[in-house]
Amino acid sequence: MIVLGYFMAVVMGIILGVIGGGGSILTVPILVYLMGVSPDIATGYSLLLVGATAAFGAYRYFKDGLVDVKASLLFAAPSIVAVYVTRAFVMPNIPDTLISSPFELSKNTAIMLFFAALMLASAVMMLLKAYRKTPPTNDGVDEQPKQVNVALIMFEGAVVGFVTGILGAGGGFLIIPALVLFLGMPIKNAVGASLFIIALKSLIGFIGDLQAGIPLEIPLLPLMLVATLLGMAFSTKLSKRLEGPTLQKFFGFFTLVIAVFIISKELV
Repeated sequence: MIVLGYFMAVVMGIILGVIGGGGSILTVPILVYLMGVSPDIATGYSLLLVGATAAFGAYRYFKDGLVDVKASLLFAAPSIVAVYVTRAFVMPNIPDTLISSPFELSKNTAIMLFFAALMLASAVMMLLKAYRKTPPTNDGVDEQPKQVNVALIMFEGAVVGFVTGILGAGGGFLIIPALVLFLGMPIKNAVGASLFIIALKSLIGFIGDLQAGIPLEIPLLPLMLVATLLGMAFSTKLSKRLEGPTLQKFFGFFTLVIAVFIISKELV
């Protein structure tokens, strides 16, 4: 199971590098079900692993001129504040037992069920986008940027930051639609910006975990980090060969299966 966990960490790095999101959707279940880490600790480890891997990928996109730093910071600023506050002050104060009657609902079970619900939503969005027939747009190169709604972008960033803090999820599947729809950003630029934003808020969120006293497992964390970085490095070549809709369909169905597995395991 541990060997499978490291292999799946490589897969996570590949997916994160190619589509700019989805890293935490795989990382938390890998840590919980394959590596034996408790869900509340796993969300913190996910912030470190996804954040460091996204930073590596963002640097690659930045060298290609595909990261709009100004627009990314506009989204990232409230998100960073939200994720830090959530990890440092909200998560440590959530009781271990949320509901005791008429049924018992623990903090860890609630985290995994909420996580699975977001995975289902992500899978549906990605599958709808992959199967939607749209005319070629030349990757959005000729699109005119829409007028930026600063308040809406910052609100979206804060919401994504809160979700990141609770679940340890980078939120790429929420960030990219926001950048494309509200900022009018071309999809390739949105992927690069998503990795940049995920890196910033995930790593800063992990600082909140360190402040709260999260235990660090050695050699688990360094080995997982090496595995995810290997996946990200491999994604550089893979992304040039795979078509976006094909990968989105695969990832959508894969996410759907993982979500159903988590729900069945937690409830049954």
